[in-house]
Amino acid sequence: MNKVKEIFGSMVFDNSVMREKLPKETYKIMQNTIQNGKRLDSEVANVVANAMKDWAIEKGATHFTHWFQPMTGITAEKHDSFISPDTDGKIIMEFSGKELVKGESDASSFPSGGIRSTFEARGYTAWDPTSYAFIKDNTLYIPTAFCSYGGEAIDKKTPLLRSMEAINKQALRIVKIFGNDNVTSVKTTVGPEQEYFLVDKTLYDRRPDLIFTGRTLIGAKAPKGQELDDHYYGTIKPRIKEFMNDLDEELWKLGILAKTEHNEAAPAQHELAPIFTTTNIATDHNQLTMNLLQTVAAKHGLVCLLHEKPFAGVNGSGKHNNWSLSTNTGVNLLEPGETPYENAQFLIFLCAVIKAVDEYQDLLRISVASASNDHRLGSNEAPPAVVSIFLGEELWAILNAIETDTPYDTKEKELLRIGVHAMPRFAKDTTDRNRTSPFAFTGNKFEFRMLGSSANIAECNIVLNTAIAEVLNEFANALEGADDCEPVIHDLIKNTIKDHKRILFNGNGYDDDWIKEAESRGLLNLRTTPEALARFLDEKNVTLFANNKVFSEAEMRARCEIMYQGYSKVINIEALTMLDMVKGDVIPAVRSYMKQLADCAFSMKQISKNIDVTYETETLARLSDICAHAYSMTKDIDKKLCDIKSISDEKEKAFAYKEINDMMLELRKLVDEMETLTAKDYWPYPSYAELLFGVR
Repeated sequence: MNKVKEIFGSMVFDNSVMREKLPKETYKIMQNTIQNGKRLDSEVANVVANAMKDWAIEKGATHFTHWFQPMTGITAEKHDSFISPDTDGKIIMEFSGKELVKGESDASSFPSGGIRSTFEARGYTAWDPTSYAFIKDNTLYIPTAFCSYGGEAIDKKTPLLRSMEAINKQALRIVKIFGNDNVTSVKTTVGPEQEYFLVDKTLYDRRPDLIFTGRTLIGAKAPKGQELDDHYYGTIKPRIKEFMNDLDEELWKLGILAKTEHNEAAPAQHELAPIFTTTNIATDHNQLTMNLLQTVAAKHGLVCLLHEKPFAGVNGSGKHNNWSLSTNTGVNLLEPGETPYENAQFLIFLCAVIKAVDEYQDLLRISVASASNDHRLGSNEAPPAVVSIFLGEELWAILNAIETDTPYDTKEKELLRIGVHAMPRFAKDTTDRNRTSPFAFTGNKFEFRMLGSSANIAECNIVLNTAIAEVLNEFANALEGADDCEPVIHDLIKNTIKDHKRILFNGNGYDDDWIKEAESRGLLNLRTTPEALARFLDEKNVTLFANNKVFSEAEMRARCEIMYQGYSKVINIEALTMLDMVKGDVIPAVRSYMKQLADCAFSMKQISKNIDVTYETETLARLSDICAHAYSMTKDIDKKLCDIKSISDEKEKAFAYKEINDMMLELRKLVDEMETLTAKDYWPYPSYAELLFGVR
């Protein structure tokens, strides 16, 4: 315990370090910047930079880097040393406020969606002082935003920070209407649960598909999968426990609140969950967590797979985004309390979420869209692609009674009113969790369960923050002009429920009947990434982001192009990898085995005509048919890939790659059957049985 307390945050330039290292007045200014977004002048920045440099050098750092999150989906960094030449030919260690606050990077080499051309290289990184700097691998990491020379956001943090400002502004208006004048800021908080797979590196190194794509493009099911439910929450194997212990230590050094770890449902699958923190910090921490999962795994001879569907036939990996709103005074605005019915403030925020999710369900689906997550959504292991909200029976009954102006089921059978009147107690956990719901209320937060395991959580939180800010703005406009707020609040809640109850569903999201019902309600079922992206630039979405100053239309068009390109590139790499494997290894291996079967049958018949060679002849015939069909399909995919090269429109190209993805699924069925018919000694790759059960 003492060790944990000693190492936790030891590599972070956090509040306690600032209090110790900074002059008292500088510390106060920094706190004002962190809490209220006040800008630092150059003199203060110089003092902070010098203290940060001295602290980092004490910890063994020799370099610094502006650490940012471009549209590649991963983080980026460029390292510079602290050294500067001295007049006597020696060096001094320097780090200025200018270097702390602003850096420069080649913006044209990152995805920009046409915002930057190759010859327009300049881009800037800007320090995010609300996310603490930290030391990793003898380098001082400075969390930053990344923008182009013209100021356009070409990263994932800049719009996230903008969306946090938007919801802060509108939420403050609401809480002040309810008399909370002491509140100066409202922040969104997130706790992202992270799922992942661990496989033995020696087996991984023999799988080109895992190396190039992060998932197995071929592979017959193992005799055992997750049918017995014996892996979920099961005893953690010693080798995995050692990995988890080392991971915890590295995370804790960086101040990451790693709390829960356990085996997940599929063999070789595990989960890590942190404690909630402010959204931009949670985003940084989750990016670090994914990086450390992979680097720590390597030290244990393991490989961490963060792909959403690395193995067919068993559960894929997701990431649950637990989202809430809190004031700087410590009040969770989504906490129902014992009597949420009288808690008009809670009901207003609840209804704002309901309306926002309904009106911008397309954007929420887009925020989790990727070629990899398409394999997972709607596969009875993750929520369906249809967005809906689970509230639980009791809270739904309260909202229903408000909508219909009918008595809520209490002893007194009181008519529903909003105010300070005595209302029924609300037991926060009287309803079960609904793991099939994409967006579930879980007591004092919403759990958005559609994210894929490799996703940057900034994407969905940008949408959540912005959409809810837009609705809160509408609510605040109505309430601020009212002489008597109580009837206006009642009508706002009542009308919101009436107009948006189609998004509320407490049942089984895996049921096919629900998908039919959802579509009859007018809910969207955007099954694939290209289908979802086709709605990104709808007028209402462009207006939403522009009104809240989160994205300009140019930034949205750039992002849309980047997402289409990303989808196409992933499928292209997967297709090329699959073709190499099938044509270069699988078919030759199967043909070798077929020759062995033929030679064996011939030799046995030479010995005696009475020897039964049914196995050899039937297997040979089936393999011959499948092999020929598989080869034919490789030619079809090759041709389709060539044809796509002539398509210039990114949307059209993405839909064409969707067809290739479907063709790959058909080819996989053939290859997987060949694996079941081919002797293990001939099959060129480690099997699912080895990969899923190889870590002991």
